[in-house]
Amino acid sequence: MSSEDAAQDRTTRITEEAAAAAHALSELAERDPQLAGQLARLVSVIAAEAGRSTRISKALRTALDVGAGQEESSAANRARRPHRRTPGVLDPFTVYADSGEQGLRDELAKLDLEQLRDIVAEHQMDHDRLAMKWKDTARVIDRITERVAVRAAKGSAFRPPQAEPPQEEPPEQDINPK
Repeated sequence: MSSEDAAQDRTTRITEEAAAAAHALSELAERDPQLAGQLARLVSVIAAEAGRSTRISKALRTALDVGAGQEESSAANRARRPHRRTPGVLDPFTVYADSGEQGLRDELAKLDLEQLRDIVAEHQMDHDRLAMKWKDTARVIDRITERVAVRAAKGSAFRPPQAEPPQEEPPEQDINPK
């Protein structure tokens, strides 16, 4: 098929789609003329702007991609962020809230260095850009634990004081034996 034939096929397909849209708007106009008019004006404005601006045209094309186009756009997104790490295998804040610092350390000790680095990256715990270079898992675990504890305590000045659980009093002993 020549490029002229392909262009003719595209033109024919677009003409048929426009005719189908016009027919659908005509049917809608019989039931709801106001909505049909609004849709016609909306499509007209969008088409005119897409014809004038390549940026808008590209944005519309990306937004309207269906099927194979979505696979291509997700591949393009992956290409833009080649150094994206996988999400961490656990949420350290949840573990800390449930089990405390020692429970968090125990769970982190079960993970390998790359899994620990995934957690550091996911929760932006490498503020000085050093932790991702460390080879010692104990150092990375210390960083995660420290950052989780600091963030968990953040804002504690504004929280109401927690009531201490009532302590059981020892049973009273009768000092006067009978």
